[in-house]
Amino acid sequence: MLAASAVLAGCGNAVPPNGVAKVGDKVIGKPEFQHWMGTVAAAQLPPGEDRESVVPEPPDFAKCVAAKQEQKPPEGAEQNRDPAELKTECKREFDALKDQVMQFLINARWIEQEAEDRGVDVPDEVVRRNFEDQKNQAFSDPKEYQQFLEMSGQSEADILYRVRLDLLVDEVRKNVVAGAGEVTDEQVKEYYDKNKQQFAQPPMRDLRLVRTKSRAKAKEAREAIKSGDSFKSAVKEFSVKDEPTRSEGGKLSVAQGQEDRALDEAAFKAKKGELVGPVKAPAGFYVFEVTKVTPGSQQSLPEAADTIKSILKAQNEQKALQGFVGEFEKKRREDTVCAPDFLVSACSNGPEPPPPSGAPGGPGGAPQGAPPQGGPPQGAPPQGAPPQGGAPPQGGPSPQGGPSQGAPPQGGPPQSAPPPQGGPPQGE
Repeated sequence: MLAASAVLAGCGNAVPPNGVAKVGDKVIGKPEFQHWMGTVAAAQLPPGEDRESVVPEPPDFAKCVAAKQEQKPPEGAEQNRDPAELKTECKREFDALKDQVMQFLINARWIEQEAEDRGVDVPDEVVRRNFEDQKNQAFSDPKEYQQFLEMSGQSEADILYRVRLDLLVDEVRKNVVAGAGEVTDEQVKEYYDKNKQQFAQPPMRDLRLVRTKSRAKAKEAREAIKSGDSFKSAVKEFSVKDEPTRSEGGKLSVAQGQEDRALDEAAFKAKKGELVGPVKAPAGFYVFEVTKVTPGSQQSLPEAADTIKSILKAQNEQKALQGFVGEFEKKRREDTVCAPDFLVSACSNGPEPPPPSGAPGGPGGAPQGAPPQGGPPQGAPPQGAPPQGGAPPQGGPSPQGGPSQGAPPQGGPPQSAPPPQGGPPQGE
């Protein structure tokens, strides 16, 4: 361990005493870490709770223990809890907060450095405009916004920083997929030839039918229809009570191959206007008439070309993002060193990241609070709006369905810091 430390120090990667981590040549300082610790802790308090000194302070956690002793325990719970147990609880809360903030701050540096390496940026006026637009959508009254700031423990500068991260994530994503979506005519034709069935419409038949439990009842229904009774009245008199088409007077539209085999074969052999039955099937006995015949159709290659191009473009972009995400995390993690008391999985000298869980591009899928693949987290404000809860959960900016360490997303910018537990503030 001493030898490894000497190597790190010799390479200029040692974390200085006033820092908690070093990402490339950028140090994350303890004041910044403490600021976001307070923001996270304040955001998790219920409305009306004292937001001063909310971060549990090691090593004795005296204020945290005292606050828990003053809390009224839930009904049926032990009234006088052991201080040692409360201290353990406070330490667990502190460690969780610390991990959340460390992941967020490291991930933020990763995004900023990736954007710098790619030569992409977001001007301050764009950040401000995006923020103002979304703030006006989220809050109808300036007082609500001020209440949000007080409740979340954030300053407006904090929110602007997070909005900037959102926009940087999107710019990096655009840079990654630029050119990856190009599709040639040969690729379109190859896809069409392999997937013609996707662009085919099977033959259709519109029926009026009666379904009975017995062949005898089906014959009665057929004779009634031949004698002039309408299908609607025959359905009402003869169809079984659980027949789904009863309420529609026996009307049913079917595509070839969708119904049970006996009815399907009979329906697609029958001519329009022909009364057929009884036909025995697993569900009973059918008497029916074909009222409309729609032949099958096949889209031509020119007709399907635009759809195919969209499919292949999305596939190519997804592939580019998947390849980027894995390399992104590996490269950035190798260049990240954390102080001994601040180790998280984003640190090269920290615990190993969780193994892949099947999500594309990286370990563990989306972290707690990160947006799921396909869109923003449920309940989150619009992109750029003051985030709910005000504090970044573990993971910070994160890919949708990708690694838990802050890579640009697959398919749109997530909120840079989705809400921690504790619910949305007033005004959202």
